[in-house]
Amino acid sequence: MDTNLQTDTADLFQPVRMGPLTLANRIVMAPLTRSRAAAGGVQGEMNARYYAQRASAGLIVSEATNISPQGRGYALTPGIFSDAQVAGWRLVTDAVHAAGGHIVCQLWHVGRISHPDLQIGGALPVAPSAIRPKGKAFTESGLQPIPTPRALRTDEMPGIVADYRHAAECARRAGFDGVEIHAANGYLIDQFLRTGTNQRTDAYGGPVENRVRLLVEVARAVTDVWGADRVGVRFGPTSSANDMHDADPQATFGTAVAEMDRIGLTYMHMIEGETQGPRDAIPGFDFAALRRAFRGLYMSNNGLNLELAVRERRENAADLFCFGRPYLSNPDLVERLRSGAPLAPEAPKETWYGGGEHGYTDYPRLDGTM
Repeated sequence: MDTNLQTDTADLFQPVRMGPLTLANRIVMAPLTRSRAAAGGVQGEMNARYYAQRASAGLIVSEATNISPQGRGYALTPGIFSDAQVAGWRLVTDAVHAAGGHIVCQLWHVGRISHPDLQIGGALPVAPSAIRPKGKAFTESGLQPIPTPRALRTDEMPGIVADYRHAAECARRAGFDGVEIHAANGYLIDQFLRTGTNQRTDAYGGPVENRVRLLVEVARAVTDVWGADRVGVRFGPTSSANDMHDADPQATFGTAVAEMDRIGLTYMHMIEGETQGPRDAIPGFDFAALRRAFRGLYMSNNGLNLELAVRERRENAADLFCFGRPYLSNPDLVERLRSGAPLAPEAPKETWYGGGEHGYTDYPRLDGTM
Protein backbone atom coordinates (compact mmCIF):
# COMPACT_ATOMS: atom_id res chain seq x y z
CA MET A 1 0.00 0.00 0.00
CA ASP A 2 1.19 3.52 -0.78
CA THR A 3 2.75 5.06 2.38
CA ASN A 4 0.74 8.27 2.14
CA LEU A 5 -2.48 6.34 1.60
CA GLN A 6 -1.66 4.07 4.53
CA THR A 7 -1.14 7.12 6.76
CA ASP A 8 -4.41 8.62 5.58
CA THR A 9 -6.33 5.42 6.25
CA ALA A 10 -5.34 5.30 9.91
CA ASP A 11 -8.39 7.30 10.99
CA LEU A 12 -10.73 4.91 9.15
CA PHE A 13 -9.70 2.07 11.42
CA GLN A 14 -9.76 3.87 14.75
CA PRO A 15 -12.73 3.66 17.17
CA VAL A 16 -15.47 6.26 16.79
CA ARG A 17 -18.38 7.15 19.05
CA MET A 18 -21.94 6.82 17.76
CA GLY A 19 -24.26 7.88 20.54
CA PRO A 20 -23.64 5.50 23.46
CA LEU A 21 -21.80 3.02 21.22
CA THR A 22 -18.08 2.86 20.49
CA LEU A 23 -17.63 1.48 17.00
CA ALA A 24 -14.36 -0.33 16.31
CA ASN A 25 -13.84 1.57 13.04
CA ARG A 26 -15.60 3.81 10.53
CA ILE A 27 -16.43 1.03 8.05
CA VAL A 28 -20.13 0.10 7.83
CA MET A 29 -21.71 -2.93 6.23
CA ALA A 30 -24.60 -1.67 4.13
CA PRO A 31 -28.12 -3.10 4.30
CA LEU A 32 -28.07 -5.91 1.74
CA THR A 33 -31.28 -7.73 0.84
CA ARG A 34 -30.38 -11.42 0.42
CA SER A 35 -33.87 -13.04 0.42
CA ARG A 36 -32.88 -15.94 2.62
CA ALA A 37 -35.41 -15.74 5.42
CA ALA A 38 -37.43 -18.83 6.30
CA ALA A 39 -41.22 -19.11 6.28
CA GLY A 40 -42.88 -16.26 8.11
CA GLY A 41 -39.92 -13.93 7.51
CA VAL A 42 -37.88 -15.61 10.26
CA GLN A 43 -34.08 -15.55 10.41
CA GLY A 44 -32.15 -18.64 11.52
CA GLU A 45 -28.72 -20.06 12.27
CA MET A 46 -27.54 -19.63 8.67
CA ASN A 47 -28.32 -15.92 8.79
CA ALA A 48 -26.58 -15.62 12.15
CA ARG A 49 -23.41 -17.15 10.68
CA TYR A 50 -23.51 -14.77 7.72
CA TYR A 51 -23.74 -11.65 9.87
CA ALA A 52 -21.22 -12.87 12.47
CA GLN A 53 -18.67 -13.47 9.70
CA ARG A 54 -18.89 -9.74 8.91
CA ALA A 55 -18.87 -8.44 12.49
CA SER A 56 -15.48 -6.75 12.16
CA ALA A 57 -17.34 -3.86 10.51
CA GLY A 58 -17.64 -0.93 12.88
CA LEU A 59 -21.38 -1.18 12.33
CA ILE A 60 -23.67 -3.55 10.46
CA VAL A 61 -26.95 -2.20 9.11
CA SER A 62 -29.26 -5.19 8.74
CA GLU A 63 -30.92 -6.06 5.49
CA ALA A 64 -34.16 -4.16 5.05
CA THR A 65 -36.68 -5.67 7.47
CA ASN A 66 -40.47 -5.50 7.11
CA ILE A 67 -42.24 -3.60 9.88
CA SER A 68 -45.61 -5.24 9.20
CA PRO A 69 -47.32 -7.71 6.85
CA GLN A 70 -48.50 -4.72 4.81
CA GLY A 71 -44.95 -3.44 4.53
CA ARG A 72 -43.72 -6.56 2.71
CA GLY A 73 -42.77 -6.28 -0.94
CA TYR A 74 -40.31 -9.06 -1.70
CA ALA A 75 -40.45 -12.80 -1.17
CA LEU A 76 -38.17 -14.39 1.43
CA THR A 77 -37.38 -11.13 3.23
CA PRO A 78 -37.33 -10.97 7.06
CA GLY A 79 -39.75 -9.16 9.32
CA ILE A 80 -39.54 -7.62 12.77
CA PHE A 81 -43.14 -7.66 13.99
CA SER A 82 -43.81 -11.20 15.33
CA ASP A 83 -42.44 -13.16 18.27
CA ALA A 84 -40.92 -15.75 15.92
CA GLN A 85 -39.15 -13.01 13.98
CA VAL A 86 -37.82 -11.49 17.19
CA ALA A 87 -36.44 -14.87 18.23
CA GLY A 88 -34.81 -15.36 14.84
CA TRP A 89 -33.16 -11.97 14.88
CA ARG A 90 -31.97 -12.63 18.46
CA LEU A 91 -29.85 -15.46 17.02
CA VAL A 92 -28.27 -12.92 14.66
CA THR A 93 -27.65 -10.15 17.18
CA ASP A 94 -26.22 -12.55 19.76
CA ALA A 95 -23.82 -13.94 17.13
CA VAL A 96 -22.72 -10.46 16.03
CA HIS A 97 -22.16 -9.34 19.61
CA ALA A 98 -20.25 -12.51 20.44
CA ALA A 99 -17.95 -11.67 17.52
CA GLY A 100 -17.41 -8.14 18.87
CA GLY A 101 -19.66 -6.25 16.45
CA HIS A 102 -22.61 -3.87 16.52
CA ILE A 103 -25.78 -4.15 14.44
CA VAL A 104 -28.83 -1.94 13.87
CA CYS A 105 -32.11 -2.99 12.28
CA GLN A 106 -33.26 -1.20 9.14
CA LEU A 107 -37.02 -0.62 9.43
CA TRP A 108 -38.78 -1.04 6.08
CA HIS A 109 -42.22 -0.46 4.61
CA VAL A 110 -42.14 -0.84 0.83
CA GLY A 111 -45.36 1.06 0.13
CA ARG A 112 -46.32 0.66 -3.52
CA ILE A 113 -43.38 -1.63 -4.43
CA SER A 114 -45.34 -4.80 -3.73
CA HIS A 115 -47.98 -7.13 -5.19
CA PRO A 116 -51.27 -8.59 -3.92
CA ASP A 117 -49.60 -12.02 -3.73
CA LEU A 118 -47.37 -10.60 -0.99
CA GLN A 119 -50.21 -8.93 0.92
CA ILE A 120 -52.68 -10.44 3.40
CA GLY A 121 -55.90 -11.38 1.64
CA GLY A 122 -54.53 -10.32 -1.75
CA ALA A 123 -54.90 -6.64 -0.86
CA LEU A 124 -53.47 -3.92 -3.06
CA PRO A 125 -50.19 -2.34 -1.96
CA VAL A 126 -50.57 1.09 -0.35
CA ALA A 127 -48.94 4.39 -1.22
CA PRO A 128 -49.36 8.15 -0.74
CA SER A 129 -51.17 8.35 -4.09
CA ALA A 130 -52.55 5.82 -6.58
CA ILE A 131 -49.64 6.10 -9.01
CA ARG A 132 -48.35 2.90 -10.53
CA PRO A 133 -44.55 2.47 -10.66
CA LYS A 134 -42.64 0.85 -13.47
CA GLY A 135 -41.18 -2.52 -12.59
CA LYS A 136 -42.01 -5.96 -11.28
CA ALA A 137 -42.42 -7.42 -7.80
CA PHE A 138 -40.45 -10.46 -6.64
CA THR A 139 -43.08 -12.91 -5.40
CA GLU A 140 -42.95 -16.59 -4.40
CA SER A 141 -44.15 -17.45 -7.92
CA GLY A 142 -41.63 -15.20 -9.66
CA LEU A 143 -41.57 -11.66 -11.01
CA GLN A 144 -44.98 -10.07 -11.53
CA PRO A 145 -45.97 -6.58 -12.73
CA ILE A 146 -46.60 -4.15 -9.89
CA PRO A 147 -50.23 -2.97 -9.89
CA THR A 148 -51.56 0.51 -9.26
CA PRO A 149 -51.50 0.93 -5.46
CA ARG A 150 -54.27 2.13 -3.20
CA ALA A 151 -53.83 5.61 -1.72
CA LEU A 152 -53.74 5.55 2.06
CA ARG A 153 -56.58 7.37 3.80
CA THR A 154 -55.67 10.12 6.24
CA ASP A 155 -57.20 8.12 9.10
CA GLU A 156 -54.84 5.22 8.33
CA MET A 157 -51.69 7.22 8.93
CA PRO A 158 -51.59 6.76 12.73
CA GLY A 159 -51.68 3.01 12.14
CA ILE A 160 -48.62 3.20 9.90
CA VAL A 161 -46.76 5.13 12.58
CA ALA A 162 -47.88 2.59 15.19
CA ASP A 163 -46.46 -0.21 13.04
CA TYR A 164 -43.08 1.53 13.03
CA ARG A 165 -43.25 1.94 16.80
CA HIS A 166 -44.11 -1.74 17.26
CA ALA A 167 -41.26 -2.80 14.97
CA ALA A 168 -38.86 -0.59 16.93
CA GLU A 169 -40.01 -2.26 20.15
CA CYS A 170 -39.51 -5.68 18.58
CA ALA A 171 -36.01 -4.68 17.48
CA ARG A 172 -35.17 -3.84 21.11
CA ARG A 173 -36.42 -7.23 22.21
CA ALA A 174 -34.33 -8.86 19.47
CA GLY A 175 -31.14 -7.37 20.88
CA PHE A 176 -30.26 -4.85 18.19
CA ASP A 177 -28.04 -1.88 19.11
CA GLY A 178 -30.37 0.59 17.41
CA VAL A 179 -32.52 1.06 14.32
CA GLU A 180 -32.32 2.82 10.98
CA ILE A 181 -35.43 4.33 9.38
CA HIS A 182 -35.42 3.46 5.66
CA ALA A 183 -36.48 6.63 3.88
CA ALA A 184 -34.78 5.96 0.53
CA ASN A 185 -34.95 3.93 -2.70
CA GLY A 186 -38.58 4.61 -3.50
CA TYR A 187 -40.18 2.90 -0.52
CA LEU A 188 -43.06 4.25 1.56
CA ILE A 189 -41.44 7.17 3.40
CA ASP A 190 -39.53 8.21 0.28
CA GLN A 191 -42.81 8.03 -1.65
CA PHE A 192 -44.32 10.54 0.77
CA LEU A 193 -41.31 12.85 0.55
CA ARG A 194 -41.18 13.23 -3.22
CA THR A 195 -43.53 15.11 -5.51
CA GLY A 196 -43.44 12.43 -8.19
CA THR A 197 -45.24 9.97 -5.93
CA ASN A 198 -47.12 12.25 -3.52
CA GLN A 199 -50.07 14.10 -5.03
CA ARG A 200 -52.11 14.24 -1.84
CA THR A 201 -54.12 17.29 -0.79
CA ASP A 202 -54.40 16.46 2.92
CA ALA A 203 -51.93 17.13 5.76
CA TYR A 204 -49.46 14.62 4.25
CA GLY A 205 -49.22 16.17 0.77
CA GLY A 206 -48.60 19.40 -1.07
CA PRO A 207 -45.93 21.65 0.47
CA VAL A 208 -42.73 20.01 1.68
CA GLU A 209 -43.69 20.66 5.29
CA ASN A 210 -46.60 18.26 4.77
CA ARG A 211 -44.67 15.73 2.72
CA VAL A 212 -42.12 15.27 5.52
CA ARG A 213 -44.89 14.76 8.10
CA LEU A 214 -44.89 10.95 7.99
CA LEU A 215 -41.10 10.83 8.35
CA VAL A 216 -41.24 13.17 11.33
CA GLU A 217 -44.02 11.19 13.01
CA VAL A 218 -42.17 7.92 12.44
CA ALA A 219 -38.90 9.36 13.75
CA ARG A 220 -40.61 10.62 16.89
CA ALA A 221 -42.29 7.28 17.50
CA VAL A 222 -39.08 5.33 17.00
CA THR A 223 -37.01 7.66 19.17
CA ASP A 224 -39.64 7.34 21.90
CA VAL A 225 -38.69 3.66 21.96
CA TRP A 226 -34.93 3.88 21.49
CA GLY A 227 -33.83 7.41 22.26
CA ALA A 228 -32.53 9.56 19.42
CA ASP A 229 -28.93 8.52 20.09
CA ARG A 230 -29.64 4.99 18.80
CA VAL A 231 -31.66 5.93 15.70
CA GLY A 232 -30.43 6.73 12.18
CA VAL A 233 -32.16 7.50 8.90
CA ARG A 234 -31.36 6.62 5.29
CA PHE A 235 -31.95 9.02 2.38
CA GLY A 236 -31.31 8.84 -1.38
CA PRO A 237 -32.16 12.34 -2.65
CA THR A 238 -30.94 11.88 -6.23
CA SER A 239 -31.75 8.20 -6.73
CA SER A 240 -34.44 7.22 -9.21
CA ALA A 241 -34.68 3.68 -7.80
CA ASN A 242 -38.21 2.28 -8.06
CA ASP A 243 -39.31 5.00 -10.50
CA MET A 244 -38.77 8.01 -8.25
CA HIS A 245 -38.29 11.72 -8.93
CA ASP A 246 -38.89 15.06 -7.25
CA ALA A 247 -39.41 18.59 -8.51
CA ASP A 248 -36.82 20.09 -6.14
CA PRO A 249 -34.79 17.43 -4.31
CA GLN A 250 -32.44 19.95 -2.73
CA ALA A 251 -35.33 21.70 -1.00
CA THR A 252 -37.22 18.50 -0.20
CA PHE A 253 -34.29 16.76 1.44
CA GLY A 254 -32.96 19.94 2.97
CA THR A 255 -36.23 20.14 4.90
CA ALA A 256 -36.18 16.43 5.75
CA VAL A 257 -32.61 16.63 7.05
CA ALA A 258 -33.39 19.72 9.13
CA GLU A 259 -36.30 17.90 10.75
CA MET A 260 -34.13 14.86 11.56
CA ASP A 261 -31.48 17.16 13.02
CA ARG A 262 -34.13 18.82 15.17
CA ILE A 263 -35.14 15.41 16.57
CA GLY A 264 -31.46 14.65 17.17
CA LEU A 265 -30.90 11.38 15.30
CA THR A 266 -27.45 9.89 15.80
CA TYR A 267 -26.58 9.39 12.13
CA MET A 268 -27.73 10.11 8.59
CA HIS A 269 -27.05 7.42 5.97
CA MET A 270 -26.81 9.08 2.56
CA ILE A 271 -26.90 7.37 -0.83
CA GLU A 272 -24.77 9.80 -2.82
CA GLY A 273 -26.01 9.57 -6.41
CA GLU A 274 -27.97 6.86 -8.18
CA THR A 275 -28.49 3.63 -6.24
CA GLN A 276 -25.91 1.17 -7.64
CA GLY A 277 -25.10 3.81 -10.26
CA PRO A 278 -23.19 7.05 -10.86
CA ARG A 279 -22.53 9.38 -7.96
CA ASP A 280 -23.45 12.48 -10.01
CA ALA A 281 -27.01 11.41 -10.84
CA ILE A 282 -28.15 15.04 -10.53
CA PRO A 283 -25.15 17.23 -11.40
CA GLY A 284 -24.69 20.03 -8.91
CA PHE A 285 -26.73 18.47 -6.12
CA ASP A 286 -25.12 19.65 -2.89
CA PHE A 287 -24.68 16.75 -0.49
CA ALA A 288 -22.25 18.88 1.53
CA ALA A 289 -25.11 21.24 2.38
CA LEU A 290 -27.07 18.32 3.83
CA ARG A 291 -24.05 17.29 5.88
CA ARG A 292 -23.68 20.82 7.25
CA ALA A 293 -27.36 20.87 8.24
CA PHE A 294 -27.04 17.72 10.36
CA ARG A 295 -25.15 17.60 13.67
CA GLY A 296 -25.03 13.82 13.93
CA LEU A 297 -22.69 11.46 12.09
CA TYR A 298 -22.82 11.49 8.29
CA MET A 299 -22.59 8.07 6.62
CA SER A 300 -21.53 8.06 2.98
CA ASN A 301 -22.75 5.29 0.65
CA ASN A 302 -22.58 4.38 -3.05
CA GLY A 303 -19.72 2.89 -5.02
CA LEU A 304 -17.14 3.44 -2.30
CA ASN A 305 -13.63 2.06 -2.45
CA LEU A 306 -10.71 2.68 -0.13
CA GLU A 307 -9.34 5.63 -2.09
CA LEU A 308 -12.70 7.42 -2.19
CA ALA A 309 -13.29 6.79 1.52
CA VAL A 310 -9.84 8.17 2.33
CA ARG A 311 -10.52 11.27 0.24
CA GLU A 312 -13.93 11.90 1.82
CA ARG A 313 -12.46 11.43 5.29
CA ARG A 314 -9.50 13.70 4.52
CA GLU A 315 -11.94 16.40 3.38
CA ASN A 316 -14.23 15.75 6.36
CA ALA A 317 -17.00 14.98 3.89
CA ALA A 318 -18.21 11.99 5.94
CA ASP A 319 -17.77 10.29 9.30
CA LEU A 320 -18.75 6.72 8.39
CA PHE A 321 -18.28 4.80 5.13
CA CYS A 322 -20.83 2.26 4.00
CA PHE A 323 -19.78 -0.62 1.73
CA GLY A 324 -22.35 -2.91 0.12
CA ARG A 325 -21.50 -5.37 -2.64
CA PRO A 326 -17.86 -5.85 -1.51
CA TYR A 327 -19.26 -7.37 1.70
CA LEU A 328 -20.95 -10.18 -0.21
CA SER A 329 -17.68 -11.93 -1.04
CA ASN A 330 -15.38 -10.29 1.54
CA PRO A 331 -16.56 -11.11 5.06
CA ASP A 332 -13.24 -9.70 6.33
CA LEU A 333 -13.51 -6.49 4.30
CA VAL A 334 -12.15 -4.33 7.12
CA GLU A 335 -8.99 -6.41 7.40
CA ARG A 336 -8.48 -6.37 3.62
CA LEU A 337 -8.90 -2.60 3.42
CA ARG A 338 -6.62 -2.03 6.42
CA SER A 339 -3.83 -4.22 5.07
CA GLY A 340 -4.17 -3.33 1.41
CA ALA A 341 -4.87 -6.95 0.51
CA PRO A 342 -6.77 -7.61 -2.72
CA LEU A 343 -10.53 -8.05 -2.55
CA ALA A 344 -12.16 -11.30 -3.58
CA PRO A 345 -13.90 -11.30 -6.97
CA GLU A 346 -17.40 -9.79 -6.89
CA ALA A 347 -20.11 -12.26 -5.95
CA PRO A 348 -22.03 -13.56 -8.99
CA LYS A 349 -25.41 -11.85 -9.26
CA GLU A 350 -27.25 -15.17 -9.38
CA THR A 351 -26.25 -15.73 -5.72
CA TRP A 352 -27.34 -12.33 -4.44
CA TYR A 353 -30.98 -13.20 -3.77
CA GLY A 354 -32.41 -16.47 -2.50
CA GLY A 355 -30.74 -19.82 -2.03
CA GLY A 356 -28.78 -21.29 0.86
CA GLU A 357 -25.21 -21.28 2.13
CA HIS A 358 -23.63 -21.08 -1.35
CA GLY A 359 -22.74 -17.50 -2.17
CA TYR A 360 -23.79 -16.50 1.35
CA THR A 361 -21.67 -18.01 4.12
CA ASP A 362 -19.03 -19.87 2.08
CA TYR A 363 -16.64 -16.99 1.26
CA PRO A 364 -13.30 -17.46 3.07
CA ARG A 365 -11.24 -14.87 4.88
CA LEU A 366 -7.69 -14.08 3.84
CA ASP A 367 -6.41 -16.82 6.14
CA GLY A 368 -8.70 -19.38 4.48
CA THR A 369 -11.11 -19.69 7.43
CA MET A 370 -14.83 -18.98 7.31
